[in-house]
Amino acid sequence: MKYLVKIKDVKSTDELKGAWSNEDFKALLAEFEYPDAAQLKPGELKEFLFLAIADFEPNEAAAILLDYKCSDRLAEGQIDNLSHEMLRVKVFENYSEIDLHQDLFNINQLLYKAYNGKFPQGMVNVVELEIKPVDNDSEEMTKETALKAMSYGLAENNLINRLLSDQIEGRKAFPEAEGIIWDLQHKGNHVYSITISEKWLTKTEFTTPEYECTVVPFEDQEEEE
Repeated sequence: MKYLVKIKDVKSTDELKGAWSNEDFKALLAEFEYPDAAQLKPGELKEFLFLAIADFEPNEAAAILLDYKCSDRLAEGQIDNLSHEMLRVKVFENYSEIDLHQDLFNINQLLYKAYNGKFPQGMVNVVELEIKPVDNDSEEMTKETALKAMSYGLAENNLINRLLSDQIEGRKAFPEAEGIIWDLQHKGNHVYSITISEKWLTKTEFTTPEYECTVVPFEDQEEEE
């Protein structure tokens, strides 16, 4: 299917809005043994959580946060390993399970701020773009379609184009798209907001602000037979 794509804006941020709720902060204050969380005002919760986190050794704090956020997907040994690795490397970019990258980023950024930069800093990009079907068909926009359409405006040496060219061109299934795009919002009039890690693209990798592309869906030959 053919699309007209216009890159309207690319903004970088080190924190995802809504990643943690006040209820999360209260629960984490309890995990970090802060006794009076119920007495705090909503605007105070995050700052007091930072103070509570900083009372622990960095790897201990990382393990507590990993257990809170990811215990349903990580075993105890994996949590222990990650809690040490997080001090040295950007696990939110390098961990083998792409679907965990967003949660690992949110955990890392709490630790980065609580320890004043002792953990690696993470950044994400929020891309606002228009993806308009050339023939005006109203097909639902999925993360896979949006990522494929956006990739055609990126430099050839961009990581997505280098590592995932078969998926982009429809020769292989593309389940990775669900983990690469952290958030896809429809703003109306074919305008979308895409939240994606800086690992996968930077602002300078967009080669043109406006282009036409053909998105080819993957068709499983075995299923067809």
